[in-house]
Amino acid sequence: MNLFLKNKIVIFRVIGVLFLLFGTLIHFWKVPEATLSQNERAAMNLARMEASLSASNSSLRSESKKSTSVYMKDLKKTQKKQLEYLTILVMFIGAISLGYSFIKREEGI
Repeated sequence: MNLFLKNKIVIFRVIGVLFLLFGTLIHFWKVPEATLSQNERAAMNLARMEASLSASNSSLRSESKKSTSVYMKDLKKTQKKQLEYLTILVMFIGAISLGYSFIKREEGI
């Protein structure tokens, strides 16, 4: 406990910088979408065509896939929002911790 009280300014600054760094790394790692090459686009188009052919053969399977795809889209949107909120929270905690370390305190208390 004595070690924490002696070095609390340094500890808060290190925690603040780490949280800010961690938040920016999460943001720039997860937020940007990667571009696709021509081969990847062609593979996606081929998979889409194969899926449409197989869907025309069995109408019952396509109905069940459509109903689950709506839930999957909603789930992915929710996860993306949660990741954005987590990034904002981590950066906010880092900024608060870093700012708190620069506040001057009276030593008499």
